[in-house]
Amino acid sequence: MKTIAVGIALALVAGTAQAAENTLTAAERAAGWMLLFDGTSTKGWRGFKTPEPDPGWTAKGELSPDPKTSKDLMTRDSFENFDLTFEWKIGPKGNSGVMFHVTEAGGQTYESGPEYQVLDNSRGEPPLEQAGGLFALYAPEGAVTRPVGEYNTGRILVDHGKVEHWLNGVKVAAYDMNAADFKARVAASKFARWSTFAASPSGHIALQNHGDPVAFRNLKIRRLP
Repeated sequence: MKTIAVGIALALVAGTAQAAENTLTAAERAAGWMLLFDGTSTKGWRGFKTPEPDPGWTAKGELSPDPKTSKDLMTRDSFENFDLTFEWKIGPKGNSGVMFHVTEAGGQTYESGPEYQVLDNSRGEPPLEQAGGLFALYAPEGAVTRPVGEYNTGRILVDHGKVEHWLNGVKVAAYDMNAADFKARVAASKFARWSTFAASPSGHIALQNHGDPVAFRNLKIRRLP
């Protein structure tokens, strides 16, 4: 009986360690995953065109901007091919996004970085601007968001221009940034005005403040060859 009790206790401890927010498991570390947010600080982050992160972002178990004042938050490191996973929670009618391959060539993060849309879909935006899609370019397939106030799991997989967007375990968008279809969509969109958009094969990850309450946690990334 004592042996069984000890075994159960160890299993509970292991389960707790695995479920801890903003941490990496031993298996994740062995697989090359890196933690972008430690749960308590903005270490590893900076501002757009500024060396320090905007002070309006708080780090108390989740990364959250001051909707009224905060500028976008950007990783200090740049990434080319990668697998990024994250959790996001949006306020009622809220709008935000996660951008990648962001450079400082333009005047805003979105002038260079393609955006994984973070949204409360009840806001009523058109299909090309729904949660999980590539903002204004590729609509997500299916409605798999969780209720407002609950965390959603996002994933962006970038492999030599081929990109997948995942939302709550479902692949909702896929595109090739080197393909004619992608280039044609960009040319027909508002992004056509910026030669910097999707022009770099690598860049920073950016979290957008769009003026609405939003929170991020469990941001993890693994570089791909």
